[in-house]
Amino acid sequence: MTRKRRNKTLKLAKGYFGSKSKHFKMAKQAVMKSGQYAYIGRKQKKRDFRKLWITRISAACKINGVNYSTFMNGLKKAGITLNRKMLSEIAISDPAGFTAIVEKAKAAL
Repeated sequence: MTRKRRNKTLKLAKGYFGSKSKHFKMAKQAVMKSGQYAYIGRKQKKRDFRKLWITRISAACKINGVNYSTFMNGLKKAGITLNRKMLSEIAISDPAGFTAIVEKAKAAL
């Protein structure tokens, strides 16, 4: 069982620089740290994408003469429940459709 556990850790550390991929003690530390980075990275990825979507929506709103916060408030009052991911996709792929959404949001204010 000890050999199996060690081999599992060494397999996870394959490709690491220097003795981190060869010696169990160093490999164990490196695998633990990389696991922490991976966990944190999964949370940061969600933040980064949300930030990107908001930036895209904001840029498209400025083209249509309204700022982001006013647009989002108008959407809520108009009862349009599109998430930020879909709004950014619409802003990129279909500018005319996004303009129509902005007009509805403006009318609801």
